[in-house]
Amino acid sequence: MLDLESPQRQTPDSLMLTGFWYRALPADHVHRHGLHKATLLEIPLVIGRDRQGHPFALRDSCPHRGMPLNSGKFDGENLECPYHGWQFDVHDGQCQLIPSLTSDQTMRVDRIYAGSYPCEEQDEFIWAYISDPSPQGAGFTKPTEAPEPAPQIEKFSDKYKLAYLTAEMPVSVDHGIIGLMDPAHGPFVHQAWWWRSRHSIHEKRKNFEPIPNGFRMSAHTPSSNSAPYKLLRLYADAESITTTIDFVLPNIRTEVIRAGKYWFSSLTTVTPITRNRCRIDVVAAWNLFRWLPFGPQLLKFVFSKFVEQDRRTMEKQAEGLKHNPHLMLIDDADRPAKWYFQLKAAHLEAKRTGGTMKHPMQSAVTLRWRS
Repeated sequence: MLDLESPQRQTPDSLMLTGFWYRALPADHVHRHGLHKATLLEIPLVIGRDRQGHPFALRDSCPHRGMPLNSGKFDGENLECPYHGWQFDVHDGQCQLIPSLTSDQTMRVDRIYAGSYPCEEQDEFIWAYISDPSPQGAGFTKPTEAPEPAPQIEKFSDKYKLAYLTAEMPVSVDHGIIGLMDPAHGPFVHQAWWWRSRHSIHEKRKNFEPIPNGFRMSAHTPSSNSAPYKLLRLYADAESITTTIDFVLPNIRTEVIRAGKYWFSSLTTVTPITRNRCRIDVVAAWNLFRWLPFGPQLLKFVFSKFVEQDRRTMEKQAEGLKHNPHLMLIDDADRPAKWYFQLKAAHLEAKRTGGTMKHPMQSAVTLRWRS
């Protein structure tokens, strides 16, 4: 019997998770000596590169009087506030100079910090690590180190192609994520002659298993009703083609397709900008069709069609969410969405208590739906 959850209220201004890496900006948007604005989790950031080309991320607010730093002078090493000339090291945010101090004033300038965030460049994007909020005491907090490197796409050979795309969506990160992992909307949102039609809907069975901080759709044969997979079977001439899909907190979906010596890998994130706006970023790497002229541009065109279809759908959904309707999740098609909310709640509870996170999945499970 189909298990329907009783309708439940879901607020669109979802709680955003700190203590994780987030994509800030495409790397090719950030030029040496330039300053670029970004917003992550409602935190205003100024992103740039030092004179060696290494990226940095500072809170876009001077700890003195709150002046945005993005309009200040930058010499490739220090960033100067345009209001009173305070200067800050761009990597750790430590104050280097307060011009208004006289020679006999002994204020410890080196104890003052503009907010800074660990920053790395990985697979076409600048990532920033958004640490947990520190205790009150503006200007005197040293930067937090990230516990692990920024995520990167899994690659299976030295030679490959890489492409990315990005699009903002007018919904909360929660709605963006559960839309990303929703297995049933494809035939209705992503219709195209070269992909699939709603007439190809059929029953599917997929196995899922728990992984740290997330869950995995176990390696399986790709959908038989998608034209690109049919073409891949002919091209790869492989005994088998498998797809593995992972979701990991706070917002990461990875997909790996293997066909003999050929592979395709993607890492998609849904980044919270504000409580009611998010951004989807997709980066893909592959060694398929590397000989094909304009291959990255073609793949980017295909991906952009999918993302644009999702974006238009989210725009329409945002209109309905303005009225804060009662929403429901059903089994089995909505089980991944339930797991996401349960993972998020378990993570927050573990942080609150200092205990071990209790994973909502106790064992592997098989889900069935039609799409």
